[in-house]
Amino acid sequence: MLKQRLILGPVMIIAAFLMVWLDDFVHSETGAKGIAFGVGMSLIIMMTAWELSRILKANNVHVATPICIVSSLTGLLGTTLWTDEPRALGTLAVMVMIIALITHVRHRTIEGVVAAAGGVMLVFVYLGVQSSFWLTLCISNSPWIVLWLVLVTKSCDIGAYFTGRAIGKHKLIPWLSPGKTWEGLIGGLVTSSLICVLGVYLLSLGGVSTGVGYPLALGMGAVIGLLGQLGDLTASLFKRDAGKKDSSSSIPGFGGWLDVMDSLLLVGPFAYWMLSAINAS
Repeated sequence: MLKQRLILGPVMIIAAFLMVWLDDFVHSETGAKGIAFGVGMSLIIMMTAWELSRILKANNVHVATPICIVSSLTGLLGTTLWTDEPRALGTLAVMVMIIALITHVRHRTIEGVVAAAGGVMLVFVYLGVQSSFWLTLCISNSPWIVLWLVLVTKSCDIGAYFTGRAIGKHKLIPWLSPGKTWEGLIGGLVTSSLICVLGVYLLSLGGVSTGVGYPLALGMGAVIGLLGQLGDLTASLFKRDAGKKDSSSSIPGFGGWLDVMDSLLLVGPFAYWMLSAINAS
């Protein structure tokens, strides 16, 4: 497992760099922002929605997988692009709920309809709406800032993993995530803080201003790391409730797409509002 992570981890980082570079290139050539990032995010969210629908079904919530995928894309793209109407999010939520109810009574049975509709709404908010903050960040900021935030989040995962393996003794929440330790959490938070500061420095060398000073970057990195770990634990809650350890086996060494995305989902809203507040001051 460690060998697979050491091989695939750098590959995914390189892929993220290429996607951000392509997005920046398209913007410089056409003026359009977030195109490559939006396409990449859409594909990842579709695969993640497929995995989450399988988790819900394993927990006897018999959702329609295509509706889950549509729901996640509606949350991602609709919330990001339909911004001129203050009631847009509520309207999209109503539309998703109605489609979910109609779809799940198509066999003229009411059994499990409420649970299935609730599952679809979970996918809409948990995957679609939360991930839309990342796409919004990419459109309103440089894509390199988004990459910086992603690397800060994932660096906490990496720091926690290796610190936990080296010196981890005290279990964090053994009934939910047996592998996590307090030592690993501390190591992860230190790592994310340092990477956050390093990112501010490297971006400034490239002429990209984050508006974040070094002292603030230390605290911001720790908060991002903590939210990332909470996001990981949230996904663990879904998986454990369904009797699963990983969301799938589609990414060797990591599990599935949900196992890769889980730590990013809660970070998106915080990062968006944090940078918005900094830019407004």
